[in-house]
Amino acid sequence: LTGVTISEYFREELGQDVLFFVDNIFRFVQSGNEVSALMGRMPSEVGYQPTLGTEMGALQERITSTKNGSITSFQAVYVPADDFTDPAPFTVFAHLDSTVELSRSLSAQGIYPAVDPLTSSSTILDPSIVSDEHYQVAQQVQNILQRYKELQDIIAILGIDELSEEDKVIVGRARRLQRFLSQPFFVAEQFTGLEGKFVELDETIRSFKEVVEGRHDDLPEQAFYLVGGIDEAVEKAKTLSGEEDESEGEADGEASAQDDSPEAEASSEEAGEEEGSDDGSDGDEEAEKN
Repeated sequence: LTGVTISEYFREELGQDVLFFVDNIFRFVQSGNEVSALMGRMPSEVGYQPTLGTEMGALQERITSTKNGSITSFQAVYVPADDFTDPAPFTVFAHLDSTVELSRSLSAQGIYPAVDPLTSSSTILDPSIVSDEHYQVAQQVQNILQRYKELQDIIAILGIDELSEEDKVIVGRARRLQRFLSQPFFVAEQFTGLEGKFVELDETIRSFKEVVEGRHDDLPEQAFYLVGGIDEAVEKAKTLSGEEDESEGEADGEASAQDDSPEAEASSEEAGEEEGSDDGSDGDEEAEKN
């Protein structure tokens, strides 16, 4: 509440636009719950205070735009036991324009930021706000990822070979899209050793459109991991292909070197001696018969 009051001062008195961070909005709910318990109020469902909706609404409605300025808020939301139907996060989400959900499964795959595009949402993703191309590409990406999610159980039980050719193509594109959604951050350079990338919106839309249309189905999935635009993914694919060719060449060289080794020559000589002795014994047997 103190932070919102300070933000309102900057907005109304100084006429500024304020960026307000809340970490964590669930703590506001917990504090209200503790005060409610001390006041002897009867708790509502799941033990929360009966005034949860009223308190949250009073706070969130103060975060708005006026003729003097605006307040834009980023709020971290703790979800108890990953239950999105819990009254606390459910009440918070009702007041948010956009939500970004972090996925444990994507994090386990090493895809960072681990943002789940299927459960994340934005009211701004509308053709009347963004371009039609932007909206269509975003919808196509979500449809492919949603179909891949539906096929995961079948793949786990029967294997990918049991899918139709169309579904196999969708799975391949979905896996490329998942890796293409990873981003090399500037703030993570010292940890990943990769240079941070900034990609313009138009380039982002073009890149995802080409992947959705299947123009890069021939590229390996690893080429889409931690890159910027699609052109960088193509270059990375060429680099990976060159490394594979070099490794294959080295393997062939080692194999030929082993064939030319003294042990190989000795074994061939022994094989020749055995053949000679066999021929000699066969000749003796023929002489005895005669």
